[in-house]
Amino acid sequence: MNWELLLWLLALCALLLLVVQLLRFLRADGDLTLLWAEWQGRRPEWELTDMVVWVTGASSGIGEELAYQLSKLGVSLVLSARRVHELERVKRRCLENGNLKEKDILVLPLDLTDTGSHEAATEAVLQEFGRIDILVNNGGISQRSLCVDTSLDVYRKLIELNYLGTVSLTKCVLPHMIERKQGKIVTVNSILGIISAPLSTGYCASKHALRGFFNGLRTELAAYPGIIVSNICPGPVQSNIVENSLAGEVTKTIANNGDQSHKMTTSRCVRLMLISMANDLKEVWISQQPFLLVTYLWQYMPTWAWWITSKMGKKRIENFKSGVDADSSYFKIFKTKRD
Repeated sequence: MNWELLLWLLALCALLLLVVQLLRFLRADGDLTLLWAEWQGRRPEWELTDMVVWVTGASSGIGEELAYQLSKLGVSLVLSARRVHELERVKRRCLENGNLKEKDILVLPLDLTDTGSHEAATEAVLQEFGRIDILVNNGGISQRSLCVDTSLDVYRKLIELNYLGTVSLTKCVLPHMIERKQGKIVTVNSILGIISAPLSTGYCASKHALRGFFNGLRTELAAYPGIIVSNICPGPVQSNIVENSLAGEVTKTIANNGDQSHKMTTSRCVRLMLISMANDLKEVWISQQPFLLVTYLWQYMPTWAWWITSKMGKKRIENFKSGVDADSSYFKIFKTKRD
């Protein structure tokens, strides 16, 4: 065979491979390491059974869906949030749809901002189940308001709830895991813990703080390889997080959360979370395009990322002022281009 022809064929194959990978990435809803783990990694059904899992923020959204999917894996569940009646509702559904019995689920009301109660809550879990295998730090609140319209009390609450509350509970659980030399600390962060966006300055700050804290904690636990510290960073997901977001004042929330149907389903997000937990991934990005691409740009090409984010940010503010979901137009434009 002519060597020149062979080289041309190899170049063509390489080009086709690159195009295929690009098309796959355009349709991806998670970072490449996570999607590889989904394809070739360990299954949650193999790795997470018989564990004691404590989920905060379990009364709605990602935390609620996480409880449902975990209940099908045969774990022991601790469900925490402030609203006891909502936790009881989640518990009933877990018992109806899962493989658990009454004794396998503990409803434990918890206010993350009441840090003085966290030690007693931890002792209650240990008293009930004897151990804590996985702590899922999911509780928190978002924000939708411009900085100039936002009171300092809103920023204070975001830090106290999203950051300090999570740190406090983690510090209460950590000595137990160190004593056993094993455990998983899984924190539901956000894509906005990596990038930043308008209307969420305080939320971004709290999530950036969480990422820095847990990355630092992971280095401190190098002597305990059995303790896994994971940052889960979802992008926009179908939930009531926007509806419950703080506005310019602590007493105000968003009245209209707009159409959420264009966002990733909560069930898909949670499935990818479970895969990351089963494979002990240190950080995962769970998002549809274009936010996944923007996250990669922020990580590897920050100058380009700044330029694109400034363009997207203007549209985000326009959407918000128009009363529609702040991110809806990005998904619709990208979906149209893909289709």
